[in-house]
Amino acid sequence: MNRVIMLGPPGAGKGTQSIIVCGKLGIPHISTGDILRQAVANKTELGLKAKGYMEEGKLVPDQLVIDLTRQRLTQEDCAQGFLLDGFPRTLDQAEALDRMLSELGAPITHVVDLKVEETVLLDRIRNRASEGRTDDKVEVAAERLKVYWAQTAPVSGHYRDAGTYQEVNGLGTVEEVTERVLKVLG
Repeated sequence: MNRVIMLGPPGAGKGTQSIIVCGKLGIPHISTGDILRQAVANKTELGLKAKGYMEEGKLVPDQLVIDLTRQRLTQEDCAQGFLLDGFPRTLDQAEALDRMLSELGAPITHVVDLKVEETVLLDRIRNRASEGRTDDKVEVAAERLKVYWAQTAPVSGHYRDAGTYQEVNGLGTVEEVTERVLKVLG
């Protein structure tokens, strides 16, 4: 059973790799980013609260994301495993996730951290912005990376200490990166 966290900065390919890996492993892809963007598009209460943070390149407050994730992980399709894409983004979220999964009797089995150089990340984010992703506007890209390095990068250390952490080179073709990720997952 695979209960996976996919880490990496904006533009590292987490979303792409997560979708492919989930398809190959037959587990649900849980993207808090996608869930939040859908909530914004649907103008739900959570979406309206999250919209301002997202448009400024800031992280949505922990409690909103934690509640959303708890709700999703208790759904039946997660019983045989899951992949979290975009969560946890802070040490507080990581600790809350650990407590939540302990209560559910479903600890994380693998943490995959995609490593990509910052210049490549900025180019990738600019390309996504040109394709219409509102949270990937060029002027927001540098702020998103700054927030990532300050608040999310320390999550890697949390999982490194837990013994479930593996770095994966995120450069190369989609297929090459997928092969590396699947090798780490066994």
